[in-house]
Amino acid sequence: MSTGVFTLMLLRQVYYILQEVFRSFRRNSLLNFAAVGTTAISLFVLGAGMLLVINTNQIAREVESNIEITVYLKMDTTEKEALSLEPLFSRISGVKEVEFIPRDEALASLEEQLGEETNYRDSIGDVNPLPDAYRIKTHDPHDVSAVAAEVKRFPGVEGVRYEQGALEKLLKLTKWAHTIGLIIIALLGTSAIFLIATTTRLTFFARRREINIMKYVGATDWFIRWPFLLEGIVLGCVGALLAVGVLFLSYGTLTAKLQETIPFLPLVSAGRNLLWVFEGLLAGGIVLGAMGSLISVRKYLQV
Repeated sequence: MSTGVFTLMLLRQVYYILQEVFRSFRRNSLLNFAAVGTTAISLFVLGAGMLLVINTNQIAREVESNIEITVYLKMDTTEKEALSLEPLFSRISGVKEVEFIPRDEALASLEEQLGEETNYRDSIGDVNPLPDAYRIKTHDPHDVSAVAAEVKRFPGVEGVRYEQGALEKLLKLTKWAHTIGLIIIALLGTSAIFLIATTTRLTFFARRREINIMKYVGATDWFIRWPFLLEGIVLGCVGALLAVGVLFLSYGTLTAKLQETIPFLPLVSAGRNLLWVFEGLLAGGIVLGAMGSLISVRKYLQV
C-alpha cells in the first residue's frame, strides 16, 4: 500500500470519527447536557474544596511564620556585649531572623501599649526595669524548641519565652488541618468520578444498539472507541471550563468581601496556587471525560 493511499484512508477515518462526534452531539443533546452539567457541578465542588484546603494551609503557614522566640538578657549586660550576641544567634541552625530590641525601645513600646491614661512611668520613676532582648524567628516552627534550648546556653542570657504549650497545640492543629484537607479532596474527587461515570454510562446505554451494529459489520474496537473517546474529552473539557468560570467569579467575589470585612485574614487571592487549581480542574475534566468514555464503552465491546 502506497503512502498516498494510506494517508487518504487515514484522513477518511478521521473525517468519519469527527462526523460521528458531531452527529452524536445533535442526537443526544439532552444526555450530553446532563453529562456536561454533572461534570461542571462535580468539578466545581471539588475545586471549592481544594480552595478551602489551600486557604486553610495558607492561614496555618501565616500563623506559624509569626511564631518567635523572645530572648531576655541579664540586666548587667552592656550594650556592646548585647550586640555581640546577634551574629552568634544568626549562626544557629534553623534561625531565619534575629532582631535586637534595646531596653529603652522595649519600654517605649510598653508605654504605647498601655496608653497615655496609665501612670506606669510615674510608678517606676526614671528606672527602666526592662532588659535588652532579642526576637528570633526560625525557618521551621518545629525548630523553635531546639533553637530556644541552644540560645539558653549563651552567656548573658537570662531566659527565653516562646509559649511552648501553644506552639505544640498549633503544630498538632496544622498537621490535622493538612490531613483533613487531603481527605476532603480525596472524597470529593471520588464523588466526582462516580457521578461522571454514572452519567456517562447512561449515555452509552442509550447508544448500545449503535455500538453493536458497528461490531457486527466488522469495525475494530478502537475504531468504535475513538468517536466516544473524543466526545468524552469534549464534554469533560466543556464541563471543566464551566466549573472554572463559575469558581473564578464566585471565589473572586467572596475573597473581595472577606478582605473588606476581615482585612487581616491571609487568603489566597492570586498567583500560582489559583492557577494550579484551575489548570488541574481543566485537566481533570478532560481526563475524567476520556476515562468515563473508555470505561463505559468497554462493556459494550465485550463479545
